[in-house]
Amino acid sequence: MLTLLGIRHHGPGSARSVLAALERLQPDCLLVEGPPEANHLLPLLAEADTRPPIAILLYRPEAPQQAAFYPLAEFSPEWQAIRWALACRVPVRWIDLEQTGQLSARQEPPAGEARPKEDNPASPPSEDLFSLLARAAGYADGEHWWERFIEHRRETGSDVFTGILELMSALRANTERTHTPAPLDLAREAAMRTHIRAAQREGFRNIAVVCGAWHAPALLHLESEAEDQNVLTNFLSASASSPRPPDHATTQPRDRATTRLPDYPTTRPRDHPANPVSATIIPWTYDRLAQRSGYRAGIPAPGWYEHLWENQTSLVERWMVKAAHLLRAEDLPISPGHAIEAARLAEALAALRGYPLPGLAELEEALQAVFCFGEDAPLRLIRERLVIGQRMGQVPASAPATPLQRDLNAAQKRLRLQPSAASELLDLDLRKPLQRERSQLLHRLNLLGIPWGRLHAARGAKGTFHELWQIEWQPEFSVRLIEASILGNTVREAALHRLEGEAARAAELPALTHLVESALLAELPESIPPLMARVQALTAVSSDLPHLMGALPPLFSVIRYGSVRQTETGLVRRIVEELLLRICIGLPTGCSALEEEAAREMSQHIREVHRSLSLLFDSTESARAENHQPQRLAWLHALRRLAEQETTPGLLRGLACRLLYDAGSAEDEEIRQWMSRALSPGTPAMHAAAWLEGFLHSGGQALIHTPALWQMLDAWVSTLSETAFLAALPLLRRAFSAFPPAERRQLGERLRHSGQIHPAPGQPALHPLRAQKALALINRILGEPAR
Repeated sequence: MLTLLGIRHHGPGSARSVLAALERLQPDCLLVEGPPEANHLLPLLAEADTRPPIAILLYRPEAPQQAAFYPLAEFSPEWQAIRWALACRVPVRWIDLEQTGQLSARQEPPAGEARPKEDNPASPPSEDLFSLLARAAGYADGEHWWERFIEHRRETGSDVFTGILELMSALRANTERTHTPAPLDLAREAAMRTHIRAAQREGFRNIAVVCGAWHAPALLHLESEAEDQNVLTNFLSASASSPRPPDHATTQPRDRATTRLPDYPTTRPRDHPANPVSATIIPWTYDRLAQRSGYRAGIPAPGWYEHLWENQTSLVERWMVKAAHLLRAEDLPISPGHAIEAARLAEALAALRGYPLPGLAELEEALQAVFCFGEDAPLRLIRERLVIGQRMGQVPASAPATPLQRDLNAAQKRLRLQPSAASELLDLDLRKPLQRERSQLLHRLNLLGIPWGRLHAARGAKGTFHELWQIEWQPEFSVRLIEASILGNTVREAALHRLEGEAARAAELPALTHLVESALLAELPESIPPLMARVQALTAVSSDLPHLMGALPPLFSVIRYGSVRQTETGLVRRIVEELLLRICIGLPTGCSALEEEAAREMSQHIREVHRSLSLLFDSTESARAENHQPQRLAWLHALRRLAEQETTPGLLRGLACRLLYDAGSAEDEEIRQWMSRALSPGTPAMHAAAWLEGFLHSGGQALIHTPALWQMLDAWVSTLSETAFLAALPLLRRAFSAFPPAERRQLGERLRHSGQIHPAPGQPALHPLRAQKALALINRILGEPAR
């Protein structure tokens, strides 16, 4: 007897019906739609340490980027069927077209996670046909119809699979009259039939097949064995001659768990030799299981489906309690009364629409009205944390893994830094050994192209011992780890070899110095001397001033971080001194007669070099600061030459003046002279406005604390003609719009008082009458007798 159980992948209602059918049928063999190459992994799915969601990963060892994923959640029918078979010692195996030929045919690596190779199996290729059926039943689309009738159902009678088979048979018959089935679908169904015949030949008489609902009608008739072999031969021949696109890399979620069967029968003709494909299981996340991730067999709400699976009764009330806990944890005022009213509203909405139970749409509408008071932001939080969910699976230590993966797993355990699907902030103090090792690991993984953590600027922390990371594990990092395995057996070794390879390919100074910085942050000191030798060689022959300036900030960072990471930076200091000397000599000439776009690019370089040098000088102890004093003086001298050079664009001259003013290297009188010259009547309005934009780039404190500068600016604006003012207005607006609100308010107040910035000579600084009123209170506070 052959029983076909047509399901929707990741459907909780389908999973419940499958379990009930298996208990009733008690098959002697279970066949599940999935990758036959992963049959040896089935025992792992029954281990206690295996916690869904997980994914079966198939890849080519010589090209790991050519991979296919088969995700599984606890509420996936395949997962439940396999776990049932393993618990009952019923033989189970995967049946589908082998991925071996498909991965071999792929020339382009899939970008990130590959998408499944078929649509949601509950939905036929002809979406219009299925939507017509749903609308006839009173539903907007096929998705809602399937969810209401199949996934929300509580009855588990045998007629559900009979009805699904009859429905899909009718839809396929209608579709195939006007559309030719895709060659991939024909080949997959031929492969499934081949596996079913093989199980029958082995003597199994009561076989249950769990497969996508759309495929079930095609597996009813097993007579055409020769025709199936012909379909497979033609498909594999076409695949070998015309590479398949990456869209077919990932299949639907499947699972496999049972006692071991003999080796699965190959569906590949003998004249099509296979390239080896490796298989393992990896953790997966609900976010990647969702449709929004691009997974074509994905579901709209993994967290909601988990709730449907885990709760047989009080669905609405339990969901509202979860939402209340979530919002209360975010300090939103949600009471038990809110949960009660929201549950009543959801049930009332379902009754008005003729539904026996509220669905996700009714729950969200009730939550937005009662919990969120009509606002969208709290509802977005509920959708992200509850509807989608942040669960991440776990795989057992016995799962196949490369030495690099095992080294990373050991480091994560030792450093108590376990992967999570939730985005978390990690605040590290590098003076503590454990946290410093965490930083090493994250930097080394970034070198390997695995951005588990992204480094953020720490607010208010200028010290070199502080790092702020945002960490979030993505399932595709498992593939990148496999790719990086060719570089070494440990994270440190692989990062070192990747660094050496990048250095060999780098042809420009900024790229090389960024690699030096990465080597220091990852604490790979043995790579720094060869890198610095290449930097020195390129520095000697490079005459491109922007490249030289772009190379300097990373080297400053190396010197700053050297002490906290206990790295010798003497060689780096010598290179920095040489680079800075060449920049200081070439800066005035390199900034002469630049066009506007080039001047803006150069202003960015100047600001970065000045900021890096300032941080270095301010953050080092006094002994080392004295060592850097000549470098600082040389840089300030170059800025002074830039400020006084007539051929320098106004933007750069103004910038140089402001940097000298902020560094305390120019007196107020000197700044007034430069500003007076830049805003003199003989200077074109656009040039003067550009000078102002450069001078005001870091805020208006100079105008606030130096009244003479404000008066000169006010006088200059007053003398502009209407045409000149309109021409200069965009530059002025851009300069002033960057000021903090408090500074703009202070300047506005001064304008409102007709430019009277300070009292005239001989006048009191305070208003006499107002001061007299406050004097009694001040005397009282100070304990002085009233006067």
